[in-house]
Amino acid sequence: MKHVDDPRYSAMLQRLFLCSRLWGVPWSPGTKMHLRFTRAISQSKFPVTRTPGKSFAHRSELKHAKRIVVKLGSAVVTRGDECGLALGRLASIVEQVAMLQNQGREMLIVTSGAVAFGKQRLRHEILLSQSVRQALHSGQNQLKDMSIPVLEARACAAAGQSGLMALYEAMFTQYSTCTAQILVTNLDFHDEQKRRNLNSTLHELLRMNIVPIINTNDAVVPPPVPNSDLQGVNVISIKDNDSLAARLAVEMRADLLIALSDVEGLYDSPPGTDDAKLIDIFYPGDQQSITFGSKSRVGIGGMEAKVKAALWALQGGTSVVIANGTDPKVTGHVITDIVDGKKVGTFFSEVKPAGPTVEQQADMARQGGRALASLLPEQVSPLHWGSYPEVTMGRLSQPLLKRLSLSSSKLNSLAIGLRQISASSRDSVGRVLRRTRVANNLDLEQITVPIGVLLIIFESRPDCLPQVSALAIASGNALLLKGGREAANTNQILHQLTQEALCIHGVKDAVQLVSTREEVEDLCRLDKMIDLIIPRGSSQLVREIQRAARGIPVLGHSEGICHVYVDVDASIDKAINIIRDSKCDYPAACNAMETLLVHRDLLRTPLFDQIIDMLRVEKVKIHAGPKFASYLTFSPSEVKSLRTEYGDFECCIEVVDSMQEAIDHIHKYGSAHTDVIVTENEETAEQFLQQLDSACVFWNASSRFSDGYRFGLGAEVGISTARIHARGPVGLEGLLTTKWVLRGDGHIVADFSEQGSMKYLHENIPVTLRPLTSPGYSASG
Repeated sequence: MKHVDDPRYSAMLQRLFLCSRLWGVPWSPGTKMHLRFTRAISQSKFPVTRTPGKSFAHRSELKHAKRIVVKLGSAVVTRGDECGLALGRLASIVEQVAMLQNQGREMLIVTSGAVAFGKQRLRHEILLSQSVRQALHSGQNQLKDMSIPVLEARACAAAGQSGLMALYEAMFTQYSTCTAQILVTNLDFHDEQKRRNLNSTLHELLRMNIVPIINTNDAVVPPPVPNSDLQGVNVISIKDNDSLAARLAVEMRADLLIALSDVEGLYDSPPGTDDAKLIDIFYPGDQQSITFGSKSRVGIGGMEAKVKAALWALQGGTSVVIANGTDPKVTGHVITDIVDGKKVGTFFSEVKPAGPTVEQQADMARQGGRALASLLPEQVSPLHWGSYPEVTMGRLSQPLLKRLSLSSSKLNSLAIGLRQISASSRDSVGRVLRRTRVANNLDLEQITVPIGVLLIIFESRPDCLPQVSALAIASGNALLLKGGREAANTNQILHQLTQEALCIHGVKDAVQLVSTREEVEDLCRLDKMIDLIIPRGSSQLVREIQRAARGIPVLGHSEGICHVYVDVDASIDKAINIIRDSKCDYPAACNAMETLLVHRDLLRTPLFDQIIDMLRVEKVKIHAGPKFASYLTFSPSEVKSLRTEYGDFECCIEVVDSMQEAIDHIHKYGSAHTDVIVTENEETAEQFLQQLDSACVFWNASSRFSDGYRFGLGAEVGISTARIHARGPVGLEGLLTTKWVLRGDGHIVADFSEQGSMKYLHENIPVTLRPLTSPGYSASG
């Protein structure tokens, strides 16, 4: 088993044995508790620890945090209606902490809530202790208004702490996790002997894999007095649980402090204001950019105190994240998301990047895109990319090398496509689609306009960057590009060439290359900055983006399960060539054949034999569909699923009884990408073309023709299988939407009422050429 020699393993065994005795749970090899523990140990990773005294520079490094302090504010622990503890919220937090603990991390909790919980308990006790006679004689309305004396905070803390700890202990017990309570005051840190004792106690608990739960001893703590705290690493006054958590994090050399409150993080101004923006990463020295609200707070929860404590902990070498622990949509995974490096809350970092953040890039792209959309068609049609040498790669696998390389032939095809886009751009943006005379002197036009800000996420194909950039420029859209790491240098050079072309008209910012360590899931959360996401890559990438996108439309396809149906009237030569090209030209492409459907009457004919021989020569592994397997005595391996995208030299062969059965099969198992019929019967072919509901349907042609360049679009941003305005290979037209322009002369709706003086005409009028009157409008229609 893993980690058998690790001292923590022995400590965890001792702790669980002790807990089993206390709880009366059997603990011996083979029991459920023992098996659960050994399985958790065998799967744990014991993360790599950072350099002591140095905080993590990037969110992605938080996954290596080993010792973590989780601070829970009063608003997180207690319910908003002041009627008890937030049990569901606490249960979610406990589950996450226990899960991280079982991964081999060392978890500490700094909790608030004792005073609030005690106050509620004492209020109930006072009400219950009032005489029944007084309650009966007072009447219901007066009972509601019964006065409650002002409760002293220390008494509330004494009454609430025991119940709060009992709840934590019961919850952690469900995950076979032991806890220990520690109450401290400011004096415990200033007295050297007490500080050493506290440090030793905490280290011993962590060594035994026990979760310490720490709170200020509010039953005896004196009220805070002004002092010069927060001025250095060794000085901090424990005024509240924010400063307590910061002091403990530094004292214990914690890797990460997670401070949960009832706000999403740190805003540049009070969250209630219209222009307030959540700060993703906060750097020391940025305090001047923050406008704290009344009483030195940003929002609820004493944000200024949190920021001071966070910066103090950061100075001491502990990374800090302030996040929302009360939102029901994220509470169940907020802690684990932070540890996974996801963009949650505000991350405090001492390393400030040289370039802009992705949020700033998105804003720059939108501003640049608006300027780009206002240019005249002839200004954006010439795309000067300059010269670019052939790129060669080092030690890479052949498939990856093929995707990454930019050979002379690839660059030549790329140049041809860009010229096609340039030529077609003149008649696209600002084109008048429809004109209607609504009433006299009231004309309505529907014109084409850019979508807005596009996010294109692509993998290891650097030729994608100039293609989608050209389409975005020609359609007037702003663009955020996120490429694969394998082609980072190539993408950077191609992006520089793109910006050189845009610099001519002062719109360089319209196309941005995301070079920061942004995860795809984090980019998909920018729903207020991005209007459309287009993934270019594997089906797995597309599915991940479709799952991660929150409120942003995704244009693409998750699978490319393409079919070729060989009809009974098919030509032998055509069938052989089309199948070979569809499967073998580039099997990893989304438009490659994955399933071959064969008419039943072709079995045991020369045509079928030649198809099988050709596939064997091409070293294509064949999987038999259920019906095809039933015809064979010795069949190839039967397919596990008829809905499989192999992406390699593999395919499924299935038998159908008719063209209609082939259509039904494709509708059931296909992905509405590209499907082909091979037949010499024109009537059969036309029925197939009309009835099949796929983005691309071909007759006697390879499925590999499903491509923007081959369709004459110049290039494509992707292939869409969605049933929206853009379907199949998406070129320039697919990146445009429409807006309505109404030109009147003081018209008001009241004039068109029953008592009004005007009537609607709604007459279609011809779309005619008219002189350009403003930028962004084409003179053609």
